[in-house]
Amino acid sequence: MDKSLRYDEIGNWSEMKLEILRKYSTSYSTILSGQKKVRLKHVYIDAFSGAGKHVSRETGEFVPGSPVNALNVNPPFAEYHFIDLDGAKVKALADAAGVRSDVHTYEGDCNEVLKKILPLVRYEDYRRALCILDPYGLHLNWEIIHQIGQMKSVEIFLNFPVADINRNVLWRYAEKVPKEQIERMNAFWGDESWWNVAYKKQPTLFGDEDVKTSNEAVAEGFRARLRDVAGFKHVPQPVAMKNTHNAIVYYLFFASHNATGEKIAKAIFKKYNESGRV
Repeated sequence: MDKSLRYDEIGNWSEMKLEILRKYSTSYSTILSGQKKVRLKHVYIDAFSGAGKHVSRETGEFVPGSPVNALNVNPPFAEYHFIDLDGAKVKALADAAGVRSDVHTYEGDCNEVLKKILPLVRYEDYRRALCILDPYGLHLNWEIIHQIGQMKSVEIFLNFPVADINRNVLWRYAEKVPKEQIERMNAFWGDESWWNVAYKKQPTLFGDEDVKTSNEAVAEGFRARLRDVAGFKHVPQPVAMKNTHNAIVYYLFFASHNATGEKIAKAIFKKYNESGRV
């Protein structure tokens, strides 16, 4: 084992996310593999792939990551593209894939690497893709999300990192937020319009003051951007992924141009929301 590699420790909420992705990936690949009239080629893309497995915070045991789960989907995807900044994790994932010629791994910033991968899944070339955008924080640029939305050939699951946003951007006193954190939020959101979603004017004895709105309001504002600005036709309500203290860690979004995809994702989300399991 590479001693420089440290596996990510994940909570129960992340294990549930992995199960949501696994279930949807299986349905997605089954449906597209069954297309007879048009020979579609469907691809799996993971922009923050990790090493292929994690360590469960609850049990201390290894948990398969989304790339490994995707590699085990039957019927399989035609191609797999895995990206990560950490070279040790990329190597571990490549080792796990072995000699499979359908697996491609990339070390680098997904905001740059995806610019090379996305042209491989153009709608007019009868290619489709499921893309997992699961950043640890505000590490994804809106231009990539917008590009995918305009392509009409790619469905996404996207981690909206509300914990990072609350910790570093949405402070009680908005005027004290560091400039670099505002720039990170602008890059993720695409412009400065998040300010009018995340804050509202409230009159005080000393004049109007910017006061934070709710997590739900910010998530709904981003949902509107996915639909109205990026151009995805189908963006159901996201799942609020909560930690053991019932605090929202992030929202898991699904966005697509396909009504069937939305129907399947909503059914999986509904089961999770009702029982906490999938």
